[in-house]
Amino acid sequence: MKLIDSLVTQAAGIAAVRRDLHAHPELCFQEVRTADVVAAKLTEWGIPIHRGLGTTGVIGIVQNGSSKRAVGLRADIDALPVTELNTFEHASKHHGKMHACGHDGHTAMLLAAAQHLATNRNFDGTVYLIFQPAEEGGGGAREMIKEGLFEKFPMEAVFGMHNWPGMKAGQFAVSPGPCMASSNEFRIVIRGKGGHAALPHTGIDPVPIGCEMVQAFQTILTRNKKPTDAGVISVTMFHAGEAVNVIPNNVELRGTVRTFSLEVLDLIEARMKQVAEGLCAVHNAECEFEFVRNYPPTINTPDEANFARRVMAGIVGEENVLPQDPAMTAEDFSFMLQAKPGAYAFIGNGDGSHRAMHHGGGPCTLHNASYDFNDELIPLGATCWVSIAEQFLKPGGAA
Repeated sequence: MKLIDSLVTQAAGIAAVRRDLHAHPELCFQEVRTADVVAAKLTEWGIPIHRGLGTTGVIGIVQNGSSKRAVGLRADIDALPVTELNTFEHASKHHGKMHACGHDGHTAMLLAAAQHLATNRNFDGTVYLIFQPAEEGGGGAREMIKEGLFEKFPMEAVFGMHNWPGMKAGQFAVSPGPCMASSNEFRIVIRGKGGHAALPHTGIDPVPIGCEMVQAFQTILTRNKKPTDAGVISVTMFHAGEAVNVIPNNVELRGTVRTFSLEVLDLIEARMKQVAEGLCAVHNAECEFEFVRNYPPTINTPDEANFARRVMAGIVGEENVLPQDPAMTAEDFSFMLQAKPGAYAFIGNGDGSHRAMHHGGGPCTLHNASYDFNDELIPLGATCWVSIAEQFLKPGGAA
């Protein structure tokens, strides 16, 4: 493994910043203290900053040479509404808020890279360090783009990275094409006619309509879309009734849809609406159908994904840069990849053995109340960021 020596030397100091952020988590669009910490560090290292995009976003600007070329490196900074179970010293001090996805670690890795880039500047062009708020459901990337991220800071490509528990520390994964799914939610209200449960013929019972609808949605996946196209429809909420002897007036279904392409998403949304409205019409009920598209699929562009793979292989060896197994989870870096070429990679967070004993129940997985980022990744992740920037902006040529 070829780590940059100065990043190894400075890792303990950056880890202390990471643990401070872990102890003081902030939810989407509320990352005021976090942004202050990031801005203070960048300013300490002589890096010009821009604040306020996406409410609490911070952009660091590191320039060198005369080239007009530029690349973006992105880290997310927000926490989750989770009550932490860990009992170590840097556990969350804010009940109901926790860095359960490692965004504190992502911030730390990019800060470490920022310090090195500002000190050495072995590139020709501009590196934009994007500290993005509100990834967890707030669409902070979308908001930054709406407010002029790529107009104010024009860049050729943008790269992102997420820790991945269960993958060995010292490994990366990146591939061209889809790496995370679109995230969408639906709400369906079936309006029937309530009545006495012993006299079902006098009303319009929405419960069996809802049951039929849940089953029918699965045929969209097995009989409407191509079997080779991935898609998930999960009905996760089914609300009906208040008494055992009363047929309710209404049933409400809610859930999520995940796909790796917008074409499949278009198909699923259209067919779900047809199925829902059709079943209600057949049974003389009324239908209210809502479908909300939250995050699009995260799709890596081929040239940038292959470039990132070459950079990573130069650090950890070809055998430790794995094919990226696409996940049905979602990521708002997808908005950046809709606007710019780029790639989103995984960095192995290990098996959880980095945590202290008696950390709390549950495995060390993302969004788990006993999760903690592995500080051993900081010099590796920072080395990767520095190498991507330096090789993308190498003097005298393109990446």
